[in-house]
Amino acid sequence: MEKVVLVTGAGRGIGAAIALAAARDGFAVAVNYARDAQAAGGVVAAIEAAGGRAVAIQADVGDPSDVARLFADTERQLGPVTALVNNAGITGRITRFMDADPAMIADVFRINVLGLMECCRAAVASFQRHGTAGVIINISSTAAASGSAGDYVHYAASKAAVEGFTLGLGRELAPEGIRVLGVAPGMTETEIHERGGDGGRLQRAAPSIPLRRVARPEEIAEPVVWLLSPAASYMTATTVTVGGGK
Repeated sequence: MEKVVLVTGAGRGIGAAIALAAARDGFAVAVNYARDAQAAGGVVAAIEAAGGRAVAIQADVGDPSDVARLFADTERQLGPVTALVNNAGITGRITRFMDADPAMIADVFRINVLGLMECCRAAVASFQRHGTAGVIINISSTAAASGSAGDYVHYAASKAAVEGFTLGLGRELAPEGIRVLGVAPGMTETEIHERGGDGGRLQRAAPSIPLRRVARPEEIAEPVVWLLSPAASYMTATTVTVGGGK
């Protein structure tokens, strides 16, 4: 069976880097995106230019009906999913908790937690249907451990939920040979901070990181694709921190 990975939120940033690295390692890649078709198309074009197979598929992972369609379209165009990377996520506005809009917090949990869980449900159902010992990687954040006080404790809480879910689901599915892991990136050069309303956050944070710099998306992608590989076959139900020492 061909290796097929579905990467959610893969049109830009860490997700795009993961999609490119997975294609390099022999995966056919479903590049999921929510709104930016042009960016996702660019990732697909780059994969195809390097000799790989990829398709861009629009879906809002926070909508269960979209998730079902996303997996069906991936299987129809590439074949059964053998790996899932749950990368799609939002921070909401960077703000203190008491100033955070409850509707915005609900949206963060809809995408980051409930959407991720629904994608896992769909992936596991596909693995079981096809008799595949698949792999799931959930992208967390070092915010889950730090709490991100004064910035976005709501986002940190959503990622802490992701890590608890990764631990539990990984242990639950281990007897079936299905591996579930997390990767928790530290500060990384992506647009997520600008979209959250604080474009200068990376520069301010860099001096506090032991390596004295933020990560490039490619530096997060490499641990992810390693965890997808047979080299990590004895790892499950754990989250790996990729935070420059922080």
